[in-house]
Amino acid sequence: MSRQPIHTDQAPAAIGPYSQAVRAGDSVFLSGQIPLDPATGLIVDGDIAAQARRAFDNLRAVCAAAGGSFDEVVRLGLYLTDLDDFAAVNAVMADYFDAPYPARSTVQVSALPRGAAFEVDAIMVLR
Repeated sequence: MSRQPIHTDQAPAAIGPYSQAVRAGDSVFLSGQIPLDPATGLIVDGDIAAQARRAFDNLRAVCAAAGGSFDEVVRLGLYLTDLDDFAAVNAVMADYFDAPYPARSTVQVSALPRGAAFEVDAIMVLR
């Protein structure tokens, strides 16, 4: 099966040797998105909700570049540097996803790239 890299200027460029996403058949594997402003390459100002919104906006842009939307996301991985932010991130996620919600895991990590407090990755299956 061939792999097709996905790229959009509407999300931050990869900051390492990886693709924003890779499509294999009907599945799209989306790399982690942190709250980088795609225009400046800097972490957005604000609290965890602002960071989560920017990261979800970045992820949505990559989904669109792959020909899909959040309606096709089947799994999310959420990474927080502080699990005390869990409720705030859940509230933001509720603004982006409708039931039936994707499967999800949430883990606390010691650090994220560029000092971000939040990162999200996903798997999408195109219809």
